[in-house]
This record gives sequence, structure tokens and C-alpha cells, in this order.
Amino acid sequence: MGAVPWKPNNKEDLAFLVELFEASKVVPVIHRRYPLSEVPEALRYLEEEPNLGKILITMEHNSRT
Repeated sequence: MGAVPWKPNNKEDLAFLVELFEASKVVPVIHRRYPLSEVPEALRYLEEEPNLGKILITMEHNSRT
């Protein structure tokens, strides 16, 4: 059985994690990006392929509203 991921369980742990992210010492790995219109494809990918990183769903910003 694999190791159980560590989870922050108090404010000090969470504050420490925030410091690490803000200092760019912890960087998420983004494996693939999908536009919002391709969410079904992204979900299929998550189910069928080994996860090498995070899947990012992007939204197009429209400034003509």
C-alpha cells in the first residue's frame, strides 16, 4: 500500500504551506490543459491515462461584455 498523503491539520501547518507556495518552493505540475468546452475529454483522460500531473480547465476571458 502506498504512503498516505500528508494533510495540514492546524493553522500553523497551513500557514507553512502558504509560505512554501508563495516562495515558489512548491510548484504544481500541470500535465495537460483543456478548454472548458472539452471537460468531457479531460475527464476521460483522467480516467484512462496515468496521472503525471494536474489537469487544468481553462476559460476564455471575454472583455466585450
